[in-house]
Amino acid sequence: MKTTTHAGIGSFPTDPAGLPAPEATRIVELADGDTYDLRITPIANRVGDDTVRMLGYNGSVPGPTLRVRQGSEIAVRVLNDGDHETTVHWHGLRLANQYDGVPFETQPPIPVGGEFTYRLRFPDDGLYWYHPHVREDYGLEMGLYGAILVDPADPEAWAPVDQEVVATLDDVLIEDGRIASFSAAGPTYTAMGRFGNVMLTSGETDLRLAVRTGSVVRFFVVNTANTRIFNVSIPGARMKLVGGDNGRYEHEAFVDAVLLAPSERAAVDVLFTSAGVFAIEHNTPTQAYRLGEVVVAGEPGARSRVETFERLRDNDELARERARLADECARVPDKTLVFDAEMPLLYGGEQQQGSAWTCPMHPEVVSDTQATCPKCGMKLIAVVGSPSPTDSRHGMELGGHVEHGDTGDGLEWEDLMPDINARADGTNMIWKLVDRETGKVNHAIDWTFRVADRVKIRLVNTMDSDHPMHHPFHVHGVGRFLVIAREDVPASNLVWKDTVLVRSGETVDIVLHVTEPGRWMAHCHIAEHNQNGMMFSLDVEPG
Repeated sequence: MKTTTHAGIGSFPTDPAGLPAPEATRIVELADGDTYDLRITPIANRVGDDTVRMLGYNGSVPGPTLRVRQGSEIAVRVLNDGDHETTVHWHGLRLANQYDGVPFETQPPIPVGGEFTYRLRFPDDGLYWYHPHVREDYGLEMGLYGAILVDPADPEAWAPVDQEVVATLDDVLIEDGRIASFSAAGPTYTAMGRFGNVMLTSGETDLRLAVRTGSVVRFFVVNTANTRIFNVSIPGARMKLVGGDNGRYEHEAFVDAVLLAPSERAAVDVLFTSAGVFAIEHNTPTQAYRLGEVVVAGEPGARSRVETFERLRDNDELARERARLADECARVPDKTLVFDAEMPLLYGGEQQQGSAWTCPMHPEVVSDTQATCPKCGMKLIAVVGSPSPTDSRHGMELGGHVEHGDTGDGLEWEDLMPDINARADGTNMIWKLVDRETGKVNHAIDWTFRVADRVKIRLVNTMDSDHPMHHPFHVHGVGRFLVIAREDVPASNLVWKDTVLVRSGETVDIVLHVTEPGRWMAHCHIAEHNQNGMMFSLDVEPG
C-alpha cells in the first residue's frame, strides 16, 4: 500500500484497494439524553471518473446529519479507526469548553484505535457542523465533515415549507487518479489554500434532487471546503434568505444568490412554481460551475406555499439587538486584530540593484521601481534581466496564473498562482493575526474576557501585506457575534454568526457576546492558513 508518512501522527495511506464503498449520508434524529457513536474509517469513494481513498464518519461523505432540538443535550462517542490522531470540533456550538475539540488545549488528540466522548448542548437553533482540528487541511479534504441541524424550540420560528435539504459544498484536488498528496512536514498550498478541481455537493459530483411543482424547499447549506468561496444560485427559481450561521436573520430577504466562505452557513427558501430541471450553480464573476440539479415535476399540491413564501418575516430577538446598534457602532473598539502576511517565498533576501519589478499574480505588470500591483495590490517582486512569466530571481515559474480568477472585488475565487501556491508551506508563507495594541502575533496574543462581556472587535485586513487576500475569521464556542459594520457602514440585516468573511483591504466590526468560560480558539478558517499558525486563543473568566 502506498503511504505518505507524517511524523508524529501516523501515516496517510493513498490506495483505495480493498476498502468499502461509502454509505449514503443519513439524517439521525437524536433526543435529549441520547448517546450516539461516530466512527472514523477509510472508504473507497467514487469522485467523478476516479475511485479515491477518503475518510468518512460512519462510512459516509459527508458524515451523518445530526438533527436535534434546541435546548437538548446529547453525548457523541467518537471512535478513531482512521489513519492519524484526531479530534472533533463542533463548529459554532456554544458548549462546555472541554468538549470543543482543540488538541492539547481542551483535550488530548484521539489516537488511532482510541475513543473520546463529547457531551454537546444546543442552546441555539440553526445549522452547525463538525470536523477535525488536527491537520484540518488533511481531514477536510479527505471527507471528514458533517452537518448538525438544530430545530428551534418554538415550532413557529421558521415558516412552513414542503421539503428540507441539508447540503455541504466542497471541492477536492485530484491528481493522477488520487487525491493530491500531503506533505509529511505540515500543510502545503499555504498561500491561497488548497483549491480543488472537482466539486462535491453533499459528497456527489452530480447531485440530483426531486421536487414537486409548486413546492417551497428550505436548503440548509454549509461550505466545508478548505479555501474555496461558493456563490450559490438556482437560476429560474425564486430564493429567499432566511437564516445564517446561528439561526434566523433579522429580516428575511429575497436574493439572487448566497455567498458562503469556508465554514459559513445559510438557510434559503426556494420556490419552484413550474416543472423543469433547475441547475444548482456556483457563480463567480467570470464563470459558472454546475453543482447539481433540481428536477421539478407533477401537479401542484392542494396547499400552495406561494402566499407564505411571499411574506418576509422579522426576528424579534434581533430587532431588540438593533436598538443597541447605534451605541455599539459609535464606541471605540475594545480590540483590533490585523490580518497580515510575510512571504519569504517571493520576498526573501536582498533585492537586486537595477532590477525590474513584476507582480507574481500578474506577470504582465512591469515597473522600474518597487511598488504594488495596480490590479491586485500585491507587492512587486524583483526580476533580473527581461521579466517574463517564467523568469524570476527566485528561480520559480510565475506561470499558471488563472486570469478569470482576478476580479478586483477583494476575493480570490480561484488559485491565482497555482505553481507558487503548490510550493508554499510553513517555512516560506507566514500568515499572521496581529493584536494592534500590543503587537503580539498569533499564539502570543493573550486576550482575557469575562462571561457576559460584549466585546467590540475591529478586524483589519491590511493591504500592506506580502499577500493581501480575504480571510473567513472564526471564533470557537465562547459565544456568538454580530457583524455590526463594514467600512464604517452599519449592518442592514443582523444575524448571529461565528464566522465572518473579511475581504482584502476591508475593515469589519463585530460585537462578540461572551457566554462560556474557558480557553477558546479564534482563527482564519482557510484550513491551510490556520494549520500554518494563523490562530490564537482567548481566555474567559466566569462572570
